[in-house]
Amino acid sequence: MKGKEKIVMVTAYDAPSARIARDAGIDVILVGDSLGNNVVGYENTIPVTMEEMVIHVAAVKRGAPDAFIVADMPFLSYQTSVEKAVENAGKFLKVGANAVKIEGGEEFGELVQKLVESGIPVMGHIGLTPQFVNRFGGYRVQGKTEKNREYLLRSARELEKRGAFAIVLELVVEEVAK
Repeated sequence: MKGKEKIVMVTAYDAPSARIARDAGIDVILVGDSLGNNVVGYENTIPVTMEEMVIHVAAVKRGAPDAFIVADMPFLSYQTSVEKAVENAGKFLKVGANAVKIEGGEEFGELVQKLVESGIPVMGHIGLTPQFVNRFGGYRVQGKTEKNREYLLRSARELEKRGAFAIVLELVVEEVAK
């Protein structure tokens, strides 16, 4: 992170957790679709709905009204069309999110650009992306092959070029993270 400022981001799903994060001086609160397996008892993040996410984003905002809040776009809330993605992302901003996070790489570059052009800040997420766990054959470290490393690096560059203000790197080899 040469010449960059490090930030601290935690996940919260409710008002009490958001208050704790705020009081600890956390920079960013992510309302993750991981609430599926961590709060409501789903096996993974796939079943999480927009309605569930909106309720939790609003709760986090009530708990930490001045925090920078990023809302996870749940599975199929952005993959079907740009229009649907903008509409869904807008729902999060209306209840207090400051930005949205989308999972996926270079294939979502155009979508990131459209969201940003619509006034919606976007955080990217590459590497292990739980919404695509079925494509990966489980939760595995990403970037072990040259082909996958190249894809991840292309994806990071594309998301940045299209306007993502930050990118989550989840479970990637150190070579890619640098």
